[in-house]
Amino acid sequence: MKLRLDENSYVLTDQGMDVSLPVKNGSENARAWYCNDVLIEPVVGDGFIGDVNQGGAVNFKNITLNPHGNGTHTECVGHISKEIYTINGCLKEFHFKAKLISIEPKAFQEDLIMDRSMIEAQLTDLGENTALLIRTLPNGDVKRTRDYSASNPPYFTEEAMEFINDLGVKHLLIDLPSVDRESDGGKVACHHIFWDYPNNPQLDKTITELIYVPNEILDGDYFLNIQIMSLENDASPSKIMLYTIHQD
Repeated sequence: MKLRLDENSYVLTDQGMDVSLPVKNGSENARAWYCNDVLIEPVVGDGFIGDVNQGGAVNFKNITLNPHGNGTHTECVGHISKEIYTINGCLKEFHFKAKLISIEPKAFQEDLIMDRSMIEAQLTDLGENTALLIRTLPNGDVKRTRDYSASNPPYFTEEAMEFINDLGVKHLLIDLPSVDRESDGGKVACHHIFWDYPNNPQLDKTITELIYVPNEILDGDYFLNIQIMSLENDASPSKIMLYTIHQD
C-alpha cells in the first residue's frame, strides 16, 4: 500500500526494512549487561504441557528476558529517573522522519568513542527529521549475536550528546548496548544529557539500543516506525522498521 507523507513523497508499506534484532530461545541473540540467555519454555503442570510437539493441544510458553540486555529495545527517561515513567506512557507517536548515518568510532586511551566532530562531519542540520539512527563501523553479522558484556563497547562523549540535543533529535537509535561507557561509575552522563534529567525531563524522547542496520541500507533519509509492547516499564522490546521515501 502507498502511504503518502505529503503532496510530493510517499512510502510503500509492504517494503519496510526491519532493523531490529529477532529474539529467540537460547544464546544466539545479541545481549549485554551480563543478562542470562533468553528462555522460551512451555508451561508444564497438572497434566498440561504447552507444547504441541510434546503432546500438548496448544503451544503455550513463558518467555524470560531482560528488555535492556536481550535484543533491540526502546527506553524512556524512566530508565534513569527516580520518578516512575514508562515507555508505554511516554511514547505517544510511532512514525517519524529519520536520518541514518554511519560512524567509525575512534580510539581514545583504552576506549572507542564517538565525539561531536564525527557526528558534525556528517550532519549539521536534521532538517524535517526528528529521529537519528547511527550505524557503527565496521558493520557485520557478528552484531546479531554478540555478547557485549565486559567488552567496553564504543560510546558517545558528553559533547557529542549535547550536539545531538542541539540538532533537535527526539528519537536516537544505535546499534550498541548503550550511549554511555559500559562502566562509568554510575554517571550514565549521556542518558542524563539526552533526557535533561533531572532538570527538565524530556518525556517524549526515546533511545533505542541494539538495532542492526545491514550494509545494503544506505545512509540517508527514511521514514521510521517504532513498535513497542504496551508495557508499563521503562523499556520495551521493540521492532524498528525503515521505509524508503519515494518522490513523485
